[in-house]
Amino acid sequence: MRRILGTPPPWTDDPILGSFRFTNVYRASDRVSQFLIRHVLYEGEQTGEEIFFRCLLFKLFNRIETWNELKARLGFPGWKSFSVERYSLVLDEMMARNEPVYSAAYIMPTPNLGSPRKHCNHLRLLDRMMRDAIPRKIEQAVSLEQVFTALREYPSIGDFLAFQYAIDLNYSQLIDFSEMDFVVAGPGACRGIQKCFNNPDFRDFPRIIRAMADHAQNEFGRLGLEFQDLWGRPLQLIDCQNLFCEVDKYSRVAHPEFQVSSGRIRIKQRFSPKREPLRQWYPPKWKLAVPLALSH
Repeated sequence: MRRILGTPPPWTDDPILGSFRFTNVYRASDRVSQFLIRHVLYEGEQTGEEIFFRCLLFKLFNRIETWNELKARLGFPGWKSFSVERYSLVLDEMMARNEPVYSAAYIMPTPNLGSPRKHCNHLRLLDRMMRDAIPRKIEQAVSLEQVFTALREYPSIGDFLAFQYAIDLNYSQLIDFSEMDFVVAGPGACRGIQKCFNNPDFRDFPRIIRAMADHAQNEFGRLGLEFQDLWGRPLQLIDCQNLFCEVDKYSRVAHPEFQVSSGRIRIKQRFSPKREPLRQWYPPKWKLAVPLALSH
């Protein structure tokens, strides 16, 4: 919040938070999520087909610079004008210039769809999803879990990515479910939960995340802590899932003595603040009371 309000750095006295890259407490407030919401989901044609196409195209690479390059070279991305070959060629040329195509935020498995290039296989995956008419299935879903299940059926999309994509689609006008309806614990969250609790049952991880979301505000009061909500929106299940992931990351430096099986021992990405202001823009359906000066 200090950063958003224009306070000059440093924004924290914590040397770990100040040195390494962490996600925002509120997932929708991260720079990449903000770009997705404002410039991908709510710009362009607002049909179910086009919203789904733009969302998955962006999220498969999860990198603002990749979206901007495709837009600059091929016009505003859309399913009606999509071509695996043309889009793949732009990404080939980015790689030839030693520019990354993918964000380092997620580990992106490669779908085995016949191309030697990972990015081409992801474009083929998106093409397959569109031809399967999955946007219509998503529109007709009766729950966030049903959206997750539909996405989970596709190659290389496991539990973690299917849940993340379901949340991203839920920011849009395509669907509108409560973020308190359903949660999936990703690998990082599982490690964080294991570091917080003594021998938790893996089957209980979603229940632990829900308990955190349900009791957070009362615990802040009990501990005498002041915690700012998101302009009236409290922590949701997806936020708490992410927070356990960040606890795992933070503890690699703060508490290296706490290790779990297959856990990482270092934080890979250092924090380097970008100069561009963090304008705040959220799904209009949330009706958040964001000050006008912070959203324009």
